[in-house]
Amino acid sequence: MQSDFGYSEEKDIGKPYDIKLLKRLWPYTRPYWVTLICAVFLIIIITVLDISMPYIIKIAIDKYIVPQDLAQVLDIEQKIQGVSLAAAVFLIVIIFNFLLNFVQVMIMEYAGQGIMHDLRIKLFAHIQSLPVPFFNKTPIARLVTRNTNDIQNMHELFTSVIVFVFKDMFLLIGIALVLLSIRWQLALACFTLLPFVIYSSFYFARKARDAFRTLRIKTSEINNRFSETISGIKVIQIFRQEAQNYKKLKKINHEFYIAGMEQIRIFAMFMPLVELFNSTALALVIYFGGGSVVSDKISLGVLVAFISYMRMFFNPIRDIAEKYNILQNAMSSAERIFILIDEPVRKKHEHVIKSGRIEKIEFDNVYFEYVKDEPVLKGISFEIKAGETIAIAGPTGSGKTSLINLITRFYDIDSGEIRINGHDIQKWDIGDLRSRIALVTQDPFLFSDSVKNNIIQQKDGISHTDFLEILKASNCDEFIHQLSQGADTILSEGGGSISSGERQLISIARAFARNPELIILDEATSYIDSETEVRIQDAVSNLMQNRTSIVVAHRLSTARNADSIIVINKGRIIESGTHEKLMENKGFYYKLNQLQK
Repeated sequence: MQSDFGYSEEKDIGKPYDIKLLKRLWPYTRPYWVTLICAVFLIIIITVLDISMPYIIKIAIDKYIVPQDLAQVLDIEQKIQGVSLAAAVFLIVIIFNFLLNFVQVMIMEYAGQGIMHDLRIKLFAHIQSLPVPFFNKTPIARLVTRNTNDIQNMHELFTSVIVFVFKDMFLLIGIALVLLSIRWQLALACFTLLPFVIYSSFYFARKARDAFRTLRIKTSEINNRFSETISGIKVIQIFRQEAQNYKKLKKINHEFYIAGMEQIRIFAMFMPLVELFNSTALALVIYFGGGSVVSDKISLGVLVAFISYMRMFFNPIRDIAEKYNILQNAMSSAERIFILIDEPVRKKHEHVIKSGRIEKIEFDNVYFEYVKDEPVLKGISFEIKAGETIAIAGPTGSGKTSLINLITRFYDIDSGEIRINGHDIQKWDIGDLRSRIALVTQDPFLFSDSVKNNIIQQKDGISHTDFLEILKASNCDEFIHQLSQGADTILSEGGGSISSGERQLISIARAFARNPELIILDEATSYIDSETEVRIQDAVSNLMQNRTSIVVAHRLSTARNADSIIVINKGRIIESGTHEKLMENKGFYYKLNQLQK
């Protein structure tokens, strides 16, 4: 049987469409439009202040240092006063520029943090709504990477790229207009380099895109490998797989290194090329502008201003290139995030119902498969009435656990029908259905929280007296009392700080706290010692009292007291009846009992 389950390398997903991705990100900015508009307004003011600085120098040179108007002769004192005034104005512009930049950065950080907060919450909520099959084939570390690294990259997009690109564009346009107004012939001579700059920018942008996408893929794969190593460290060590596991990580890490070096190589070529264009433009200004100064066609102040503006002109181009670095990284992350957001959630039925108590569950010719054309359940039909206890028995791999996965709607059937109170289970509101069910598995999962919170799950309406009753009925009171802080003791992740039997008892208490109508027990005593098993069986008996129960019996001793036993083999029901009846028939169930003695 072929399967995608378990670890899988993340695949390249093709060409990113940056415009489409930006359009999809746009709705997340709507709550912060006022903030972003304020930031853009500040950027415009800051750009004007930046452009004004070389012009102030030009005025100081042409009017006070080297006056061009020979008719107006200034004495030394007037020149000093004029230069001092220009210097004071220049200093005021710098101070205002600093203050406005500070405010603008704070505003953008506020907006960026808010956008990322909303995106992370949406992504997390979407992940929780995805069906169980998705998690079977998706490494946990990949999902963690989406909600951490990739979201952080999106934060950099909003705080470091979008508004600053506005600033750089405004600065480029503003400088170009000022240069044209000062001396359009000299400006056009410098602008002859622009086609080469633009072509180089787009050329290296295309080269950088693949490198960034590969970096995102390899980052996710490294996280996946680390996560698997930590989760499976016992298996790795007992089977001496450290060397093989090391080689796998080394291979992925080397691929990450190659992609990183490719990114560095691209920008190591591009940035000096931009500097070369900058130097060439300055050479043109000095050649043509210097000749014009000597021939008195332009003033010295105009030449100095041109040199300053040309230096400023290439700074935004260099900044845009650096921001493109961040942009491509963010776009690669956006691709991954939206692929996850586009992952379909469980389809809702058009006519969802919320019925009364569960009175009857019916399986009608149900077929189910995890992998196409490899059915796990074949033509399953039976019914359970309220208050009954049914045990499901059969060899490993016969489909017992698959049955409970269908009742809880972790998976949906491929054909046939499951009905509750005569209604198709898919028409039931899934939240309402699951609120009526409690599931106790072989290896229950506990959260890294207090014992009490693991039991009541933040459920309202459970008083302290009710909680103590739950502990007593589930046989948890004795061992919880012995814990260092009682029910307030914080458990480690997965409940690893307590024994497997104690975890089972807490999971039974958790089921009590829900007060369910249907109990599903996936052989809750499979891995427990005899003494603890007695306590668990007593707690289970209390839990099942006056409730509909389905017991997946891996050990047939747990099936004997059921009202009916369903025997499954190779996905089909081959026998059903009470323990006594099935033993009298001396069929498959009888043989299983003999083997377990």
